Amino acid sequence: MTGCSKPEEGSTGTESSGASDQKSMALVVSTLNNPFFVTLKEGAEKKAQELGYDLVILDSQNDSAREMTNTEDLTVRGVSAILLNPADSDAAANSVRAANRAEIPVITLDRGANGGDVVSHVASDNIAGGEMAGEFIAKKLGGEGQVIQLEGVPGTSAARERGEGFMKAVKATNLELVATQPADFDRTKALNVTENLLQAHPDVKAIFAQNDEMALGALKAVQAAKKDIIVVGFDGTEEGIKSVEEGGLAATIAQQASMIGEVGVETADKAIKGEEVEVYTPVELKLITKQS
Repeated sequence: MTGCSKPEEGSTGTESSGASDQKSMALVVSTLNNPFFVTLKEGAEKKAQELGYDLVILDSQNDSAREMTNTEDLTVRGVSAILLNPADSDAAANSVRAANRAEIPVITLDRGANGGDVVSHVASDNIAGGEMAGEFIAKKLGGEGQVIQLEGVPGTSAARERGEGFMKAVKATNLELVATQPADFDRTKALNVTENLLQAHPDVKAIFAQNDEMALGALKAVQAAKKDIIVVGFDGTEEGIKSVEEGGLAATIAQQASMIGEVGVETADKAIKGEEVEVYTPVELKLITKQS
């Protein structure tokens, strides 16, 4: 995309030709091996181009050490703002502090940072989304039945908050949570974890996966076991929504990934200009079902 650098493994992307005074900001993304974050990146690219910024994109590949290296590199390059999608919320504090020392404003996207001075956090209300998923499952099961939760990457705010919301809904009903286990937001891991959990808990009636990638992996395990189990995802990725429409996943809690990227860039632009920004900017969620 013109005016935006292309993401390259371990690189900081390309410089705008002959534009030493070109306005620039950076997006440090946890991983581009996930459709949700690819869409987030695309939203950020689109808005950065509209506002006249060169956007440097760095992929941390779910590695907090690489994330720190990426951030330190950006402080040397002198970008005007950093959009950070942390690989781990606790470890991200070090990246934020590195940017703080360089007096570069940091806006976190989707996942928060547990430390450092963040100008603003742009994300969906993950607690509300987890609760929404639990309430949907409870309604489908008539308020009772055994359920499983597949957690994302331990230590991320998204996993913690989605789990918190889901548990709130579970405790308000007669649902019985028989297992909750991490599958790291990964489809293949979710497939393997679900296969094992279904053997240990043959009477499970529903599975809540904290993202669509895990939900699709869990669905494959459910189908292979020839069981009638409701599977609900989170994120509203293109493939997740397609699965809902085709009668695979029962539902997905749709985040607007592109909008998170867009709002993040708009917020960074305001911070660069010294304008007042909100400490937290929520992006609306939507329950997607086959009837939607």
